[in-house]
Order: sequence, then structure tokens, then C-alpha cells
Amino acid sequence: MLQAGSAQAASSEWATNEGGRMRLVVLPAAAEGTLQAALQIEPTPGWITYWREPGDAGIPPAISLAPESQLTLGEVSFPVPKRIDNGDIRDIGYDTAVTLPFTIRGAVTAADTVKANVFIGICKNICIPFQADLTVALDATNDPEEDAIVATARKALPDPASDSFGVDSHQMSAALDRLDLTLALPSPDAHPQVFVTGPSGHVFMDYEVVSSANGKLDISMPIDELPRNYKIAGKTWGILVLSGNRAMESTLAFD
Repeated sequence: MLQAGSAQAASSEWATNEGGRMRLVVLPAAAEGTLQAALQIEPTPGWITYWREPGDAGIPPAISLAPESQLTLGEVSFPVPKRIDNGDIRDIGYDTAVTLPFTIRGAVTAADTVKANVFIGICKNICIPFQADLTVALDATNDPEEDAIVATARKALPDPASDSFGVDSHQMSAALDRLDLTLALPSPDAHPQVFVTGPSGHVFMDYEVVSSANGKLDISMPIDELPRNYKIAGKTWGILVLSGNRAMESTLAFD
């Protein structure tokens, strides 16, 4: 566990451990008071860090703002991850530098600093919890380098669903043991990578191809180890599809 103090710019000092380093970047407030921010994570070569659902093992990133700041953390977004196989363990994450963009809202004009506690997993053979208190002194002056950091992170996010790349239909079996999906793909792909995120801590990657024609791929995905007495009605799951050099992220709503 490490703590990092404030820096005289719109970024924190780097917090470091043997598996890598991380820092917080916060841009000047927009007209409506919203702050654009990002968490930079740089694993040491040979180490990895994790996506929002880490796979078979690992720790997803967690960011919390100091309660006394009256600031609210928006949704943290994740650039396209990769599946990382290590024997029988299947992780989902990043083995190179990654930046997670997010927004901050609230009484921004009353705050001269942003203080965040960050907890991530960073792993090589074993997982090391990496926790740090990161403090950014807010600055009203734009820094081109920091602007570029946040802009580049946003460009690395998956595309939203579209008619040419998305989920045409989805259906969960009555027994909650199989999810059938029809995917629209931007180009022919016999076996794209598909990550379906269900309840927290659950991600599904394996599937069987049912049919493929005219840019549509029908797949059937086994679902197992859901929480006991889990009710699917009214729930929303996530889906990420990697096909060729493109990625699409969307949601699956269940009636």
C-alpha cells in the first residue's frame, strides 16, 4: 500500500509499487462545472492489471472520492481489454499502459483539490493489491499534454452499438443456463471474442456458433454459477464484442 501526495499541476504524483505505477489526471472544469478525469495505470513489463470484470481471478479497479469534497464520481469507462490466458486461468485486462476516463460532478467551484482513493489489482504469477490516495490540485489552465491523455483514453473506448455492429436479439433460457444471441458484425468473422458481464463478479466468454449468414452470427452461451435464487427479470447485463480491429459495447436488458 502506497500513498501519493499532491502535485502542482492537474495531475497527482505517481504512486508506485513493484508491479507498476498509477496517477490521477483532472482537467479544468467545463462551463457546467463537470470535471473530465482519468486514471493512468502503467504495469511494469510482465505484469497485468484488470478490466471491470477481471475473469477467473484478479481485482477490478475501484475509485472513491473523499466524502468531504461534495464531489460525485461518474461512471468509469474502460478501453478495449484483451483476454490473457495463463494455463487454466483466463484473465481480462491489460498488459500495457491503460487510461480509464471518467467524470466528476458536484460542487466543483468550492473544491480546490480532488482527493481519490484508488484500489487496483496488479499481477504477475500472484496478484498484489495496489492502493493509493491520489490528490490533484485543480488548475484553471489547460495543459495540452493532459488534454491529450484524456482525449486519447476516450478514443480507445469501444464503439456503441449500431445497426451494422451490435446485438440484434438476446434470449435467456427459462432455467437461466443458456443465453442465445444474434450479433450483427461489421465484417465476416466466424468467432469474434464475446464478453458478457452478468451480476458483479460474473463474466461469460465461451459460446457455440449456431449459424452464420448475411453478416449475422447466432451463438449460444452457457451460463453457470449465478447467485443462488437469482432473478433475471428487470436486470441489465453488459456485452463487449471484439471483431477484427473493432470493438462494440452495449447492454442486454431482460424483461
